[in-house]
Amino acid sequence: MPKMKTLQAAAKRFKKTASGKYKRYGAFATHLMTGKSSKRRRNLRRAKMVSQPNAKKVAHLLPYA
Repeated sequence: MPKMKTLQAAAKRFKKTASGKYKRYGAFATHLMTGKSSKRRRNLRRAKMVSQPNAKKVAHLLPYA
């Protein structure tokens, strides 16, 4: 059986934490920031965790993470 390949697009977007969960960054944080509130911009800087149903899909895309 050949090796599985990591989906590089997913590898650039998700990181696996020490507890086995997947970390991601939120959308809408790249431009047009002046129309967003300070609280919203501040919260967009923080990483979020991938939800449990989606984490299963991400794990399939990153077999060696």
